[in-house]
Amino acid sequence: MKKALICGISGQDGAYLAQYLLQRGYQVYGTSRDAEISNFRSLSYLGIRDQVKVKSMALNDFRSVLQAIKKSDPDEIYNLAGQSSVGLSFEQPVETLDSIATGTLNLLEAIRFIEKPIKFYNAASSESFGDIGDHAADELTPFRPRSPYGVAKAAAFWEVANYREAYNLFACSGILFNHESPLRPARFVTQKIVDAVCEIHQGNQSQLQLGNMAIKRDWGWAPEYVEAMYLMLQQTTAEDYVIATGISYRLEQLVDVAFSYFNLDWHDYVVSDASFFRPTDLAINRGNPQKAEELLKWRATVTMPEMVKKMIEARLAR
Repeated sequence: MKKALICGISGQDGAYLAQYLLQRGYQVYGTSRDAEISNFRSLSYLGIRDQVKVKSMALNDFRSVLQAIKKSDPDEIYNLAGQSSVGLSFEQPVETLDSIATGTLNLLEAIRFIEKPIKFYNAASSESFGDIGDHAADELTPFRPRSPYGVAKAAAFWEVANYREAYNLFACSGILFNHESPLRPARFVTQKIVDAVCEIHQGNQSQLQLGNMAIKRDWGWAPEYVEAMYLMLQQTTAEDYVIATGISYRLEQLVDVAFSYFNLDWHDYVVSDASFFRPTDLAINRGNPQKAEELLKWRATVTMPEMVKKMIEARLAR
C-alpha cells in the first residue's frame, strides 16, 4: 500500500486529491496547521473524513515539517498548502510569500535531509505567467507575475527546479490554471457568483457586485485536475506540466451562464464595482496543455459552462 502525505488537505484540491488516492488504494495522510481544531469540512463533504489520518504541521517551521514527514513516512508528498487567494495576497504579501515560498523550501530540504526516494509534487500557478495577452502559456513561457501570490508561486517553482537539478530529487510542479468546484470558499469569484445567483433565484438577494467583468480566464473542473497531479508522480522522470483546458472565457460569459441556468438576465442584477478591482490584474490567461496530453495522456473534459452547471446543482442540493 502506497502512502501519500497531502499538505493542505483541508482545501479544495487537497480534498479531491485525497478522494482520488483513496480510490486507488493509498493510505492518505493530511496536514493542517492545527489538526485538532480544524473541521476538515471538505473531507466531510466528500464523505472521506474518517479515512484520512490528519497531522498538525506548520509549513514555515522546518522542525514541524520534518516531524510530519518522518511520522507519516510517505512515498509521495503533494504540496497544496499556503495562502491560496490572489486578492488576499495584496493585503497579506508577507504571509503569502512565507507560506508558499518558505513552506515549499522546507519540504524540499526535509526530503533531501531524510534521504529516502520520496516523490514530490508542488502546486505552481498560472498567476506566475502574468499578462501574456492572448498567447496560450506553456512550460517554456517566461514568468512575469503581477501579484504577490504569483511572485510567491514563481519562487516556489524555481526552488523545485533547483532541488531537482542540484540534488536529483523526484520533484515536479504542476502549473495549474483556474480550476473550480463546489468546495471553493465564497471569497473566490466563481463561488461568489454561484451563491448569489441561487440566492437571487430564491428571492433572498437582489444584486451581485463584481469587479472587472472583462477579464478572461481558463477555467477547469478541480476533480479532473487532481488526476494530473497524481499522473505526474507516476512518471519515470520528474518534469513540470501546464494543466489547463486551453479555452478562455470572459467573466461576463461565466456570469451569463450562471444566470441563464434560471432563465434570468444578468444585466438586471449585476453591478460592476471599482472597489473590487485589484491593484494589478491579468486581462487574459489561457494555458496550452499539449505536453500533459502527450506525456500524461491527460485531457480536460469539463469546460466552463458545464463547470458552472455542476457548481449550481451542487449548491442547490446542499
